[in-house]
Amino acid sequence: MDYYAVQVWTGKEDEFAERMASVPGMESRALVPKRSLPIKRGGKTRNEERPLFPGYVFLAVDSGELNREQRWALRSTRFYVRTLPSSTEPRPVKEKDRRLLAHFMSFGKVADISKVRFDEDDRIVVVEGPLKDLEGLIVKVDIRKRRAKIRLDMCENSFLVDLGFEILDRKAKGSGIDDGQQSRQS
Repeated sequence: MDYYAVQVWTGKEDEFAERMASVPGMESRALVPKRSLPIKRGGKTRNEERPLFPGYVFLAVDSGELNREQRWALRSTRFYVRTLPSSTEPRPVKEKDRRLLAHFMSFGKVADISKVRFDEDDRIVVVEGPLKDLEGLIVKVDIRKRRAKIRLDMCENSFLVDLGFEILDRKAKGSGIDDGQQSRQS
């Protein structure tokens, strides 16, 4: 099975996928990988689902290439911008990109919160979740917001994505108190 990356209006990924589901021959072919992020509003933290690749939808195609009717259906669907790398000559995502996409799709429709620990040198160690095996791509860790910013290279573009995490048993160096107590004292 091949996957094609389709750029759509940012924020309209789900609506585009729903519209594609009504096109004959394209039923349940549009995939919108999502991530769960802890969002704090009004003093309360809750997990929200957001697209993992904002502005992109991935089409699963069995035959190996998009036929003329499928390309026309894409172009005439509202919120469509272009098919990567070119609308006139769309190509499936490369093997490296397909592996990255499969990594996130292996967690189901939503890449949930990862479980992490910090070692004695305050380096993040991922125990389980979507961040597993992506430690080398982590650019920044925000302990207060419980997010890790990772650099993904997809479809010949490089961009940053935030993924949420939960700290299993973090202790501050030398203080003997955990991170939650530290943040209340500051």
